[in-house]
Amino acid sequence: MSRHIVVIHRWRDQHARYDDYLDHRTHRVTYVTTELALPSVPVGAAAARVVPATEDLDAVWQAVTDLRTHFGDPERVVALNEGDLDTAALVRERLGCAGQTPGPLARFRDKLTMNQVIAEAGIPAPAFADAPDEAAVLAFAERHGWPVVVKPRKGTASRGVVRLDSPADLPLLRTSPPEPRLVQEFCGDQIFHIDGLWTGEELGPWRASRYVNTCVDFTQGEALGSVEVDDPHLLTPLSAFTARAASALGPEPWVFHLEAFVGTSADGSPSVRFLEAGYRVGGAEIPFVWREVHGIDLMHAAVDIQLGRHPDLPVPAHWRTGGWLLVPSPVPAPCRVTAWELPEPPTPEEGPYAAVIPAVGQVVPRVGGYEHVGARFRFRGGSSGDVEKAVLRTAAQFRLECTPERAARVACGLDR
Repeated sequence: MSRHIVVIHRWRDQHARYDDYLDHRTHRVTYVTTELALPSVPVGAAAARVVPATEDLDAVWQAVTDLRTHFGDPERVVALNEGDLDTAALVRERLGCAGQTPGPLARFRDKLTMNQVIAEAGIPAPAFADAPDEAAVLAFAERHGWPVVVKPRKGTASRGVVRLDSPADLPLLRTSPPEPRLVQEFCGDQIFHIDGLWTGEELGPWRASRYVNTCVDFTQGEALGSVEVDDPHLLTPLSAFTARAASALGPEPWVFHLEAFVGTSADGSPSVRFLEAGYRVGGAEIPFVWREVHGIDLMHAAVDIQLGRHPDLPVPAHWRTGGWLLVPSPVPAPCRVTAWELPEPPTPEEGPYAAVIPAVGQVVPRVGGYEHVGARFRFRGGSSGDVEKAVLRTAAQFRLECTPERAARVACGLDR
């Protein structure tokens, strides 16, 4: 008898190639998706139900309930976007089906729990504490010093991250809706992201990348880039750190997106400290770069794990170097693109090998995450230096013009 598998899906682009992971002819594969993402649902889907947002648990549960009446109880629920992991876990719990439920997921979604696990494993990280109110933040800063960083315990894409430099900045916390928060020591070291597969016993394929600018800068209107690292002086300690963190957080197989502070120790050697981790394939252009530059589909491994299968990914004997760049829209979304310009590079290697730029007249919707931004670019080259030059050149030369689109806001039901 065929299995009923529900996929919670929110990408308009081909971040995940579900046809490669699930046999839609053998199984009844149904989708709960948004209007924006509906066109990328595979044509072989048994059915699709549209919800206003895939993080809306009530709407998703209603859609799943409807699908159950037509296709039976799902044996598995698949969700690949970080914003959908909590929803999927709660749906699995209600259904009583196999897969990750809120308890096991907490160490990957609650940053307080995550940091407690890391601290118990003896992995270096900035000091941290729960931050239920301003008094708790002040007490933490009096022990550990200013500045401090306060962030939501559950959050993605640097949402709600605030740096406080003194007690006078505490009122900044009142500008955001109340929610559970974490306070941490500020660390000025460079931020790296590390992506790959933990097999349950050792590292599978993995890559370390250095951010160009930061995710917080991106929320403030700056471009965000990333360049993979090819320096063996850095890769050796990063490998050891990644294995320790991946094993501590998930002794079972999992696809990881780790972030770490990388600096220099007193003896001149690299120092690596934990920032945070995601139980998923990295966002932005990471799944595309892995497929197109390295020939590896991390999304396939993530689906295998959620279906109870053993992930099996190749480890290349020789890695090429990849990178990516995100450019925010010059005015807040929703906005309409009126013009853009990107001069031709002197050689193909000095420019992006792929670009996703909205057409003139297209509306950039107001949707969280890194898919619906001003423009997205992907790069490859023979070295980190070559890729970084191409990223910086594109960031400096790309021009995007947009105008606010209130009509789009109202039409999409976003003006509230």
